[in-house]
Amino acid sequence: MPKPYTPELANRSLPLVRRIVEDIVVQFARWQARVREFELVTASNSVSDPSPRAAELEREVAGLAAELEHFHAELSALGVVFKDYTLGLVDFPAEQDGRPVYLCWRLGEPTVEYWHEVDAGFAGRQRLIPRVAA
Repeated sequence: MPKPYTPELANRSLPLVRRIVEDIVVQFARWQARVREFELVTASNSVSDPSPRAAELEREVAGLAAELEHFHAELSALGVVFKDYTLGLVDFPAEQDGRPVYLCWRLGEPTVEYWHEVDAGFAGRQRLIPRVAA
């Protein structure tokens, strides 16, 4: 298991994480559009008269899916958990008071400012309380 993130480490990692998440969100939208188009094309397709467009779309869908898998692998290698394609939501494994929690960030937020319990998810997000140096 990778070392838990601190808010500071998560924010230092954010420029790279942000680029990967942006790529995922964009590629996922493209993948969805191609899947919908493939479904429409194949709905009017027949076994005796296959559509060349269907084969082309099938290759595109597979290529986009492979790219998405690559982006997910990049986040996993960083120890970051991808959660939502629409929000561009990720969790950074962390610890609070000796128990596992997640630092939570979504695309468009300038910094990592939230956390939640492992089983709480996005709905259970709470704002991080800045620590005051003693």
